[in-house]
Amino acid sequence: MKSLPAATYRWIIVLAGMLGLMGALGLGRFSLGMMLPSMGEGLGLTYGQMGIISTANFCGYLIAVIGCGSLNSRLGPRLLIFFGLSMIGGSMILIGMMDSFLPILVLYSLTGVGSALANIPIMSLMAIWFEPEIRGRAAGLCVAGNGLGILASGRLVPVMNMSERGWQASWLVLGGVVAMIGCICFVLIRNRPVDGGSWGTKGGGPAAPKDRKPAPKSMIYLTAMIYFLFGFTYVIYITFFVTSLVQERGFTEQAAGILWAWGGLLSIISGPLFGYFSDKVGRKQALMVVFSIQALAYLSAALTGYSSSVYFSVFFFSLVAFSVPTIVAALVGDLAGPQKTASVFGFVTFVFGLGQIAGPAVAGTIAQYSSGFGPAFILASILTVVGVILSGCLKNSVNVVRKSG
Repeated sequence: MKSLPAATYRWIIVLAGMLGLMGALGLGRFSLGMMLPSMGEGLGLTYGQMGIISTANFCGYLIAVIGCGSLNSRLGPRLLIFFGLSMIGGSMILIGMMDSFLPILVLYSLTGVGSALANIPIMSLMAIWFEPEIRGRAAGLCVAGNGLGILASGRLVPVMNMSERGWQASWLVLGGVVAMIGCICFVLIRNRPVDGGSWGTKGGGPAAPKDRKPAPKSMIYLTAMIYFLFGFTYVIYITFFVTSLVQERGFTEQAAGILWAWGGLLSIISGPLFGYFSDKVGRKQALMVVFSIQALAYLSAALTGYSSSVYFSVFFFSLVAFSVPTIVAALVGDLAGPQKTASVFGFVTFVFGLGQIAGPAVAGTIAQYSSGFGPAFILASILTVVGVILSGCLKNSVNVVRKSG
């Protein structure tokens, strides 16, 4: 495969990226929502402690983001991705051996570190290997790995949880899968096209537009604010939705797992679909549509008086689940260019990480004092409406990729 031309091998890079994100986020992060009910019961955790475990993961993620751009430049994406996935797999396996809150808290923060070390270089590879006109589609295919991880955990975790202390078996098995994915990525990933050039800059693909100007810093800061809102709101949903089904709506863990798995299956198309949509109509318009649909998902989750609202919520959320990371990755590539994508994406991901840290802690506290997750989901819905408004403030000049001529 090493001898394949860049135009062909870049799709191998996408496949490796998809697997990498399945491990780094799909299993390393999004499986937590499936394991929390049984883990919380087994360890006697409060809602607040459940939220703190999730927050610890995002704290680790945030810390790693700070130095990720520098590490990516020094080690290269291939080695950094392998190291990150190995850390995730190892820490998850160790969590499966624990039986108390504090060591799990520490280990899951290390899982977050590994998630950042794998996620950022995977997404930066899309700017290196793909020209702007199809960058959204490539990033979307990678992000589909998140949905695969949700699908896998939704089907596997309830089965393993049927055994005594099954939540520990879930951590062990999923951690082993992530470690294997790390080895596959190390074999498949190449840091750049074999001629040493970057696709869209020199060698390996079409030339970049000659009239490209540095992106205004205001657009980068605005992108970071938009990504913050996504981080704050989506993490409330993925952390507590299954718990709310089991503890507030009377779902069995198996029924909640089936519903979550169906959501994961649908979410696989979210990245490719809206990545393509953003390539065609622009990043701004795509973000506005996505945030609008997410607002409906969170509002539906809060409507506990209507049984059908659960299914509407899962449908709306899954349809756009991983669209924002896809569009933001493409937007950052448009703004920064291939050489600076990793550092700029690291910055906006740092701000995104602040939202991820705040979201579960705030939601867990609200749920504890209000005896339910409805108010937390309403807060998420309101903030996604703010996301629609901020997305509308993006300038048209950066929504659709510039053409030379």
